[in-house]
Amino acid sequence: MSVDDGTVRRIAHLARIRLDEADVPRMGDELNAILRFVEELDEVDVSGIEPMTAVMPLVMRRREDRVSDGGKVAAIVANAPHSEDGFFIVPKVVE
Repeated sequence: MSVDDGTVRRIAHLARIRLDEADVPRMGDELNAILRFVEELDEVDVSGIEPMTAVMPLVMRRREDRVSDGGKVAAIVANAPHSEDGFFIVPKVVE
């Protein structure tokens, strides 16, 4: 696949990048080099290799999945101008 000048202009427009007309050929060459590299990667045989999510194996710390109020109700409503019984009091906005 090869990127022509029209495609470079379109990519720049979609990415909202201002690109001078003099830079269009250079950007086309850079995009073509990137695409050639991706094509090279596509030729590598990866059959039998398990997909990875990270270079180093990461063990996720897990917590018990339980519903709670967080135990911070008083601290949260302390910032409210008006509150009652742990709830915010706001003006009615819908009739």
